Amino acid sequence: QVQLVESGGGLVQAGGSLRLSCAASGSIRSDNAMAWYRQAPGKQRELAALITSRGGTNYPASVKGRFTISRDNAKNTVSLQMNGLKPEDTAIYYCNLVEIETWRSYWGQGTQVTVSS
Repeated sequence: QVQLVESGGGLVQAGGSLRLSCAASGSIRSDNAMAWYRQAPGKQRELAALITSRGGTNYPASVKGRFTISRDNAKNTVSLQMNGLKPEDTAIYYCNLVEIETWRSYWGQGTQVTVSS
């Protein structure tokens, strides 16, 4: 089992920055992908950023150039630096880990990010 705990959400004005962090613990396979997803009220959960254990990253167009995902494999942590925040970035942000070998997926409890205009 893998446990994920997020931190760093909050309220920020448009144009501001926030940094989210996620710590993974438990039986973690080394070959995995970690990601941040977000879900706004009334909308489906969507990918915000993804990073593989080798450092490859993927961002949707809506956040590219504003969000940066990073990870520390030794500490089993992943972070999301969010700059130039917009009201439409308001959502609950979830940390996710997928084991490449087994395709098991784990989720954190989520952290609220609210961007005021």
